[in-house]
Amino acid sequence: MINQIYQLVSPRQFEISYKDESLTQNKIVVRPEYLSICNADQRYYTGTRGKEAMKKKLPMALIHEGVGEVVFDPTGQYTRGTKVVMVPNTPVETNEYVAENYLKSSKFRSSGYDGFMQDYVFLDADRLVELPQDMDMKVAAFTELVTIPMHALSRFEKKAINKRDSFGVWGDGNLGFITCLILRKLYPEANISIFGKTGYKLDHFSFVDNIYNINEIPDNISIDHGIECAGGKGSQYAIDQIIEHINPEGSICLLGVSEYPVEINTRMVLEKGITLIGSSRSGLADFQKTVDLYFQYPDIVSKLSLLSGESFEIKTIQDIIKAFDSDLSNSWGKTVMKWSI
Repeated sequence: MINQIYQLVSPRQFEISYKDESLTQNKIVVRPEYLSICNADQRYYTGTRGKEAMKKKLPMALIHEGVGEVVFDPTGQYTRGTKVVMVPNTPVETNEYVAENYLKSSKFRSSGYDGFMQDYVFLDADRLVELPQDMDMKVAAFTELVTIPMHALSRFEKKAINKRDSFGVWGDGNLGFITCLILRKLYPEANISIFGKTGYKLDHFSFVDNIYNINEIPDNISIDHGIECAGGKGSQYAIDQIIEHINPEGSICLLGVSEYPVEINTRMVLEKGITLIGSSRSGLADFQKTVDLYFQYPDIVSKLSLLSGESFEIKTIQDIIKAFDSDLSNSWGKTVMKWSI
């Protein structure tokens, strides 16, 4: 069959390419239903990813956050119409010591490898996870983002000391919100604090124990572990504040992405015996844990709906451009595209 793929060929310009796909290759075929725009997609769309990266990776279909419906499964594992979340990381090998999302050989959709902006997506059986069939698919669309802190906390569990009475999360955006939400479920007895700077964003964090403005943090505040979700230039200031307020032998989970190197007060890292834990992307296990959390705590989905931003129905390439342009001015929540093209 001929599959249409909607590729970014240069900043703000999409074109349709065609690929002949075989239904005999033992791949599960998924029709995308809802796709969520990520900051990484925007860096490609606006051309701010860097000339070398743009030259190397384009043309390429964007989007690595998406859900859809199974339309064909030669393995017999899924019935037609099953709602699934698609896993963007695609490993080609296994390693006893290195997780699939850290293997250099792995391919990641919308990062040098066509993303989910296609008529149909052809996936291996282990690249999708079945969703609760009554789940709001607009919320499910950004499940990949939810797997990021889930993965980070899985790494934290293996590497951090066992004293886990208090957590501090720096960053009042989407990632910070999701991280606090997961912490609340995984560590229900812990004291959880959010550190941010934007009042209307912090108003959404009603389920945490403490809310602090980063410019007005009391000197006596201390935490066992810190999670940095600020990203960009804010990473350096967030890490510096975490180091100042973290207890000895605490861990700092680094989740925020910065395009440029940031300075870290290594003297205090050494003095306090702090462990820095880096995390990037996620794998199948993290998607399964996240969906399991949806089943176990349906209220998580309800709270995640607070991140459900403007939705666009996509019927033409111009609709795609409209959605991406609108997302650029979106300061809270996730822009979701209903994939009707």
